[in-house]
Amino acid sequence: MDNVRIQKAERLVQKELSVIFQQNESIFAPGSLINVTVVRMSADLSLAKVYLSIYHPQKKAEEIFHVINDNKKQIRHALAQRIKNKVKSIPELAFFIDDSYEYSKRIEELLKK
Repeated sequence: MDNVRIQKAERLVQKELSVIFQQNESIFAPGSLINVTVVRMSADLSLAKVYLSIYHPQKKAEEIFHVINDNKKQIRHALAQRIKNKVKSIPELAFFIDDSYEYSKRIEELLKK
């Protein structure tokens, strides 16, 4: 039963963060696409590890990632405004770059050789 609660919280945070990044993409990097790929919550729901895929034609993902980390407080506040009636406490956010796409591309290239 506890696992179901964690999964529901993960889906809720993932959905709402996706909307926040979509609505505020001009703040982070105009013309960028920030995709929330995975959210992993701690057992007590106090920490959310958020994995992001970042696509931008000119800027590197690391630059945009640093902008996101610098604005972590504002992102958490925006998340709180959206989910405050659905959860008891707003989790702390820890952002990570999801490099699974690049990893899978590299594996495919190695297999083709």
